[in-house]
Amino acid sequence: MHLDDLVPDTAAAASALQVAQQFHSPALLNHCWRSHLWAAAYGRVRGIAFDPELLYVAAMLHDIGLVPVFDSATVPFEEAGAAVVWVFGAGAGWDADRRRRTAEVIVAHMAPEVDVSADPEGHLLELATGLDVSGRRHEDWPAEVRAEVLEAFPRLGLAEEFLGCFTEQARRKPSSLAGQFVAGGFAERVRANPLDRPALSR
Repeated sequence: MHLDDLVPDTAAAASALQVAQQFHSPALLNHCWRSHLWAAAYGRVRGIAFDPELLYVAAMLHDIGLVPVFDSATVPFEEAGAAVVWVFGAGAGWDADRRRRTAEVIVAHMAPEVDVSADPEGHLLELATGLDVSGRRHEDWPAEVRAEVLEAFPRLGLAEEFLGCFTEQARRKPSSLAGQFVAGGFAERVRANPLDRPALSR
């Protein structure tokens, strides 16, 4: 599987990458890249039909609500990110349904489980981010895919940066899902991610 084959060649996809590059830290940008590749590869191998452009845009911008300039003082970061992507979609000329769907995918990525029949893109992104952040179900991706993605987009100390973001979200918004994650042992799961131990991730 060639990673380039998983990236849609559209104007909206190129614009989403530009936004991600402009506002994300290097570690968070690579996390978004890996999240997309994990999601698209899983969907392709499992025969899950999905919208490649919608999934890519959602993956590249799913954590934009963690970025200080877009962080909200009043709503969870995934809802803030959904608002940003709605605006992005309007600028890209997407109709209201496509903007709404992409926003829904970003909110759904924080859910404990997403029904693939109801929301294939949300299902794929939820699984992919779970893999990238805590290593959940890493055995569901072939070892060669894991190795190729990690080589192309190194982790760059994502664990500690991400924990810092979530700890701050939890401090200010304790009732949010991020707050519940932190209260439920999130740090231990993130620090135990086998993807941060290359010998164990293959």
